[in-house]
Amino acid sequence: MSQKQTHPDSNIYPEATGLAKATVEAHQAPAPLKLYAGWFCPFVQRVWLILEEKRIPYQYIEVNPYHKPESLMKLNPRGLVPTLEYDNKPLYESTVVQEFLEDAYPDHTPHLLPKDPYEKARMKIWIDYVTSRIIPSWHRFLQYQPASSDDEGLKKLRDEFLGHLREWTKEMDKEGPFFAGKEPSLADFTIAPWVVRSWVFDHFKGGSGIPKEGETGDDEIWKRWRKYIDALENRKSVKETTSDTEHYLPLYKRYADNTAQSEMAKSIRSGRGVV
Repeated sequence: MSQKQTHPDSNIYPEATGLAKATVEAHQAPAPLKLYAGWFCPFVQRVWLILEEKRIPYQYIEVNPYHKPESLMKLNPRGLVPTLEYDNKPLYESTVVQEFLEDAYPDHTPHLLPKDPYEKARMKIWIDYVTSRIIPSWHRFLQYQPASSDDEGLKKLRDEFLGHLREWTKEMDKEGPFFAGKEPSLADFTIAPWVVRSWVFDHFKGGSGIPKEGETGDDEIWKRWRKYIDALENRKSVKETTSDTEHYLPLYKRYADNTAQSEMAKSIRSGRGVV
């Protein structure tokens, strides 16, 4: 009798740890709103952050990517997370779900989009910039395989990534600490999962190139960026949906080695960008 074959990546997906584990455990009871999730997935964290910020009741359902439950497949035939079950109906695509939660639960605060139509439209432009520019460049930089430490291709991708961060930071409220001012908004929770994973470049690529305090004199852009990172990393919802750093290492090593088989990794590898 032959033994069942196990996918080589299947053991790198344990349960959430640290403060995120406590958050998962607090949302195991059945609820009308269900979040099909993967603790490790930054796109899931985008949605998870909104649920936690607005204190919307939900049931958290962890999905093993190699043994996806039938209940998920009925909702989303691609079997991707995050998938939201709302009133027995499916919703997916992380930025769509984020905005849906803001619209569908108007009595739950904080409100994460500006009331002013112009400011709301402007924020959506920069939310799109995160998905269309920053995240693809983040992954291209991480997945690139340099021939040497001074590889020109790696330098080009690092510069591209830093250029996108500069553009984003230039659009921030001058004082902050968040994108639009003193309080966080949808824009912040769209980029936060990648900001709090920025350690991957130090660990796998010899540094991100983002200057540390004191390295660039009076460069106000990077001073503002460091202030922004600090605000996001210390936000309660961010800390309580993030697992221990070492728990992500096996997963991101696959990306750094360009062997990851996620839809995101395949899409970047093929040049299609974020899917």
